[in-house]
Amino acid sequence: MERGKLKTRTGIVVGNKMDKTAVVEVQRIKSHGRYKKQIRISKRFKIHDERNECNIGDKVIIIESRPHSKTKRWRLSKVVNQTASA
Repeated sequence: MERGKLKTRTGIVVGNKMDKTAVVEVQRIKSHGRYKKQIRISKRFKIHDERNECNIGDKVIIIESRPHSKTKRWRLSKVVNQTASA
């Protein structure tokens, strides 16, 4: 049985205080229905980070996965850009 293509998103890590979990904010641009103005919409995802490798400010790619907990449905695919950690 084939699973099909999994969704991927690119975002910025905004929180990593939890163990094996990080919060990633993904922004997208949407056109307003009536006025056609471009609107920036952001959504936060809790992701599974097994090795606690992402820090706040990192740009990451996340991928859809099985449910890890009540709110975690995504996992870390890879870290694209790392910020200088102090």
